[in-house]
Amino acid sequence: MNEKEKAFYAQIEAAETTVGRAAEAWRVFGIMSEFVEATDRLQSVCPAVSIFGSARLDERDPLYQLVEKIARKLSDSGFAVISGGGPGAMEAANRGAFAGPSPSVGLNIELPHEQKGNSYQDIALNFRHFFARKYMFVRFASAYVVMPGGFGTLDELMEVITLVQTQKTARIPIILVGRDFWRGLVEWFREQLLGAKMINPEDLEIVQVIDDPDEIVAAIFRHYETRSFTALSAEQALLLNL
Repeated sequence: MNEKEKAFYAQIEAAETTVGRAAEAWRVFGIMSEFVEATDRLQSVCPAVSIFGSARLDERDPLYQLVEKIARKLSDSGFAVISGGGPGAMEAANRGAFAGPSPSVGLNIELPHEQKGNSYQDIALNFRHFFARKYMFVRFASAYVVMPGGFGTLDELMEVITLVQTQKTARIPIILVGRDFWRGLVEWFREQLLGAKMINPEDLEIVQVIDDPDEIVAAIFRHYETRSFTALSAEQALLLNL
């Protein structure tokens, strides 16, 4: 390759680098816009409960019906319900809340399969980036209700457990629904993680296993008997540093 060719290809490489940097900058602006829009839309949604669970539940499934019942009781009790906005447990959560007096919120995500927004959302937000969406589940939740689900549900569960354990967010109720489904995981926490001293004994108390919808609502209210649903200023500062 002669000097002229080297110079030509150097110019192309420089141009491609500039285009790549510009694209990356615009991507950052896109992420910022998701944070700004979602924060603005959800600012008045309080108190709220985030519900996680499988996208693959059919409406005839007893679990789907249980999620719908839990969400309706939460809505009747004054809690907005936040779900992922899709099918399955997410649809059941939105459906139950939609039938009640409190807002039904869907944090929708663009996925190549499974995700399609359900029609039971009073407030529907669309995200391209998982981490912006996950932040909103945490930022505006006064409690989490976690139904049986797959990798996505486990990802969201481990995220909120870690945030509470590391005190990056306030300690709020994390309720697992489906005693038989979660038993193996909870036992594994105790036998393997605690047994190997990879967590502290009190870390096991971060989650509760409750199957009865009325008891779920009661457990959330018990947690807030001595404090407000609104995050304290110090807790809000923690959320800004997630």
